[in-house]
Formats: sequence, C-alpha cells, structure tokens
Amino acid sequence: MSPEILTFGMFGLLIVFIVLGVSLSYALGGVAVIFTLIMHGPNGLFPILSAVFTSMWSILLAAVPLFVFMGIALARSKISHDLYHAFYVWSGRVSGGLLLGTTGFAAVLSAMTGSTAAATITTGMVGMPSMEKHGYDRKLMLGTIGAAGTLGVLIPPSITLIVIGMTTGLSVGKLFMGGLIAGLIMLFAMIVYIAIRTAMNPSLAPSAGLRVPLKEKFQALKAVIPPLAIIMIVLASIFMGLATPTEAAAVGAFAVTVAIALRGEVNLKFIREVTYITATTTGMVMWIVFGATAFVSVYSSAGGIQFMQSVLLSLDIGPWALIIVMQLVALLLGMFLDPVGIILMALPIFYPIVVKLGFDPLWFCVIFQVNLCIGYITPPFGYNIFYLKSLRPDTPITTIYRSLAPFIILMLSCGAIFLAFPSILIKGVELLVF
Repeated sequence: MSPEILTFGMFGLLIVFIVLGVSLSYALGGVAVIFTLIMHGPNGLFPILSAVFTSMWSILLAAVPLFVFMGIALARSKISHDLYHAFYVWSGRVSGGLLLGTTGFAAVLSAMTGSTAAATITTGMVGMPSMEKHGYDRKLMLGTIGAAGTLGVLIPPSITLIVIGMTTGLSVGKLFMGGLIAGLIMLFAMIVYIAIRTAMNPSLAPSAGLRVPLKEKFQALKAVIPPLAIIMIVLASIFMGLATPTEAAAVGAFAVTVAIALRGEVNLKFIREVTYITATTTGMVMWIVFGATAFVSVYSSAGGIQFMQSVLLSLDIGPWALIIVMQLVALLLGMFLDPVGIILMALPIFYPIVVKLGFDPLWFCVIFQVNLCIGYITPPFGYNIFYLKSLRPDTPITTIYRSLAPFIILMLSCGAIFLAFPSILIKGVELLVF
C-alpha cells in the first residue's frame, strides 16, 4: 500500500470512528489493527504488540498514576476550599477581586491536579456561587474559569509534558521549566486583562466589600502553605536533578497523603474515591498511549511518517512559515482530540523536521503544548466549553463561546510572543537550570 493511500485511509477511518463516538484509544488501536490485517494479515499483528509492550515499560509512565493521585487527592480534600478562601479574603475588596482570586486559585489548582477537567470544574463549583452572589457578569466569570482552567496541562507537574518527553526524548525537567515559564506568563496576562477590564467597568465585577483583619488574612494563608510546599518540593527536586520525575512523583504522592492525613480527612470513603478516580483516569491515559503507539507503529512501518515529513518539507514556504503551520495543526487538533493522542500522533512527524530545520526542539514543544491549551477553549468542540456548560446548563453554548473569545485572543497573543521571541523560553529554561 502506498504511503498516500495509507495516510488518507488511516486518518480518514480515524475521523469516521471519532464522529461515530468511538473512544479515541479504541479508534486509534482499531485503525492500526484493521490496516495491519489488510497489509500483512494476522502475522503482522506481532509488531503492534511489540511496540505497545515497549511503551508499557517506559519508566516515565510510572509517574502518571502518581501525579494523578496527587491531584485527585488534593482536589477531593477540603484543601481546595481552604485555598479558595485564602484567595477570597485577600482579594475581596477590589473590583474584580474575586475574579483575580479565582484566576490564581485555578492556576494553583492546575499545578496541583495537572488536569483541566479537575481545575475547571472544581474552580467553578467552589468559586461561581460566591461571584454570582455579588453580581459578577456571567460571561466574564465563565471565560475566566474556562481559560485559567486550561493551564492544568501546561503548569507542571503536567502529564502531557511527561508524554512529550517520552515521545521526543527531551528532558522532562526542562519541559517542566518551559511549561512553568509559559504558564506563569499566560496567567499574568489573564490577571492584567481582568484587572484592566474591571477597572474600566466596575459593574462587571463589583467589589465584595469584604473587610478582613490582617491577622485573619495571614491565618488564611496557612491553607496555601501545604499544597505550595508540596508542589515546590516536587518541582525543585526535578529541576535540581535530585530526583527523576517518577521519583519526585512518588515523594509528592506520599507528601500529599501525609498532609491530608494530618487534617484528619483520610478515611475509607476518601481512599476508595481517590483510588477509583485515579485508576480510571490513569487507565484512560494509558489506553490512549497504547492505542496511539499502535497507530504510529503501523503508520511508520509503512513509510507514512517519512511521507508526511517529505510533504511538509516540500512545501514552497520558509522554515518559519512551516513552524507556524505545524503549530496551527496542533491548535486545530486540540479542538477535537485529547492532547495525549495528538502528541503521540503528531510529534513523531513534526519533531524530526524541527530538528532538521535547526530550531530549538524544547521551544517548539512548549509552544506546541500552549496550542493544545488554547484548543481546550476553542469552539466548537474545546473540552472546557463542555465543562463550563455542565457547570451552568442554563447558559446557551453561544454565550460560552463569546465569554471565551477574549481569552482565546489573549492566549493566542502569548503564543505569538513565544514564537516571535524564542529567547523568552530558551533563556528562561537556562536560567532555571541549577
């Protein structure tokens, strides 16, 4: 089978399966099996098994359930509510203060959970009742929660950055550094935008008028110390080279368990819920990894990856234009597919081209991840759109689209800055290397 027919056939059938509602992992694996049987018969299935078992033995994958456990345990405990209260008492007196606090809360929760779903839904459930009570504009409120919630796949510890490291061979620690820099810059941009907009029109987010003694404010900060300390210990151990991501994840999982146990929240029900959600979430990620591994192994063995690389390199455009095209593909795919599947399908094609053109691969991969973040809130099928819809079912989907539009522009602008000024990420990572 020629690479051209293979490309149209495999990706075309994958699209059909996705439209029919088949899970991405089963769609990827199913397409791989079907085309292997067509090209090689039953005897051709062994290379698929070999490729999947090889990915199973990747030590980096062992970090996934540990980081997932950290996030689920923190989100399920009352730490998240105490954390929001700390942001609430420190920001309640200014116009838009609760929005600013919610943005910071979502960012910290993203770092704690590494999940956009957990960050967005938890932020909405904890923060929206208070903001609605004080008459905040619903569109601005939904847009803020949806945009800040996407940072869960960018701010480390991020499962998708681990998958990028596994796929490309790049240092996960350096990817974490790049993701941290990009995530903090995007968070700062969101805070500035909210502050300016609410200052110009205070009616969008009236002051809560909350007057809290300074002593009580500092007492509220006690809730912030445990999760921030855990995150800093995990990241510092990776950045300083004291531990691998898997080892740091194990330390973090243990620290989270101790922190929650000291609060008296660990009981049989808590353990059962956290264990179940961790297992199901990890299983979903792993099956996508295995399905994508099978898909890529079949496509690559038949010359598909080399064909796509030759097509991209033969385009009559400059190197920078080609980089932009690949980033736009990431943005487009992010509107429809899970980031793990996109990484495993697209980066084996894009990464060698980036290296061949002489661009910094770490810089490219971090911006690639930024575009996957933006895809979460981009109509019509960004995941966070539906998370927001589940939080407020009475809100028309078109209203949610409009609420997210300014933040999409803001995040695209940040991505454009990272593209235009590579030194922001490249030099930033170099400075963070101890």
